[in-house]
Amino acid sequence: MHPILEDLIGLLRLERIEENIFRGDSRDIGSPQVFGGQVVGQALSAAQNTVEGRIAHSLHGYFLRRGDVNSPIIYEVDRSRDGGSFSSRRVVAIQHGRPILNLAASFQVPEEGLSHQAEMPDVLGPDGLKDLTEVAKDMLEFIPSKMRRFLTDKRPFEFRHVEPVDFEVPKKSPPRKHVWIRAVDALPDNPVLHQNLLTYVSDYELLGVATLPHGLSFTRGSVIMASLDHALWFHSEVKMDEWLLYAMDSPVSSGARGLARGQIFSQDGRLIASTAQEGLMRVVDPDQWKPRSKPGSQN
Repeated sequence: MHPILEDLIGLLRLERIEENIFRGDSRDIGSPQVFGGQVVGQALSAAQNTVEGRIAHSLHGYFLRRGDVNSPIIYEVDRSRDGGSFSSRRVVAIQHGRPILNLAASFQVPEEGLSHQAEMPDVLGPDGLKDLTEVAKDMLEFIPSKMRRFLTDKRPFEFRHVEPVDFEVPKKSPPRKHVWIRAVDALPDNPVLHQNLLTYVSDYELLGVATLPHGLSFTRGSVIMASLDHALWFHSEVKMDEWLLYAMDSPVSSGARGLARGQIFSQDGRLIASTAQEGLMRVVDPDQWKPRSKPGSQN
């Protein structure tokens, strides 16, 4: 297996400290704090470790504080309920003695039922599209040095944008974006693992769609962005080593917050999962802006 992907899988496997307490490490991917998808993915993994014979169908998380990439994260699981078909779990992620994430997750015994779904968008397929790291390398002169590593480092997933990406002078455009995503190598046939990986990657790209109508660029420092919450619903079996289309849109932004939604389709058109996220969007003068908080503080 590709070492970068193998490392991510190991990151999502937590160390069990007590019956309902787990510990996880972090990876520095070039962002100013622990990547939110990592914390949510690890929190889901902690909850999964307390459930048997049931698969996650939804999760809702609130980001409370910025995570410190240099310190381990402790995950405490509350086994809220185990019913005949559903199990509920609450997870608190803790760093430096304070919570950085609250997560609720629900699990269900697999069963058949009524079925319908939204249609997959009619967009270009992944073949022939450039990976995001290739696009970024073509525009290095327009990307601030502190952002280059985040955009150009090798990642566990391929990201191929359907719409053009412009790091130099982003133009105002409708709040819609389509990105093809796939793990960089084949994966074991483990449904829990594939759900964890989808949870991790679902935090990529999503909030940025809320900036498109305003022509803002996070690479230029003109907007400060931070995820406030993240929700994910699983509808069908996930295969992260096959191409998935992440179709995103933003219905509204107001009050220094943006709302983004996503639908994740398999290449043959099945709706695999749905997402929603609200995030902080503060427009600033990059020459005058100073961080209002450090890791471990609130926004």
